[in-house]
Amino acid sequence: MSKIIENYKRILIQIERYNKEFSATTRNPKLIAVSKTFSEDKIQLVINQGHHVFGENKVQEATKKWINLKKRNKNIELHLIGPLQSNKVKEALEVFDVIQTIDREKIVKKIKDNLNAKETKFFVQVNIGNEPQKNGLKISEVDAFVKWCVNDMNLRIDGLMCIPPVDGESSYYFNLLSNLKEKLRLTHASMGMSSDFAKAIRFGATYLRVGSAIFGNRN
Repeated sequence: MSKIIENYKRILIQIERYNKEFSATTRNPKLIAVSKTFSEDKIQLVINQGHHVFGENKVQEATKKWINLKKRNKNIELHLIGPLQSNKVKEALEVFDVIQTIDREKIVKKIKDNLNAKETKFFVQVNIGNEPQKNGLKISEVDAFVKWCVNDMNLRIDGLMCIPPVDGESSYYFNLLSNLKEKLRLTHASMGMSSDFAKAIRFGATYLRVGSAIFGNRN
């Protein structure tokens, strides 16, 4: 059996165990297999196991790989989890089913100008640790931004996404995002990666972004 398949099956077992441990079965978080930098052949191994939810960081890379993969495989749900540049919005809307990194008005306006018939979901990225090197809105900015998207731009926001500081206690930040999601009455919280997805499940994640624990380390 391929190491990737072994890893994938192990992650599914772990998610199921943590769901039961944290009584999270009603949320049943979805696993996003983060396939950035990995080849179509390696991605296809996971698709062949019945998995359909994947994440990519870069629009250009995703377009090259996923136009072919989506033609060969039905019901793929592809998430953009990396920064979105304004000149890539139209292309992103064509290839991605969920864009998790909305964080400024310019991007929202570009999205509205380029929306197509395909239904796309949008999450707001929150800079949960207020780190200057990271994208995303400050916690204090999220409420007004979401209301502006919904009320002024008529753009539905389905959830929030965050990446906690690497040197911080991720549970604290996951709890912050979960509370903010509930306050805003949004559906999804995308949080937790290979090293901390168990904690994310505990605090109400609906999407988990796991890459290296499935596909291995990136070069």
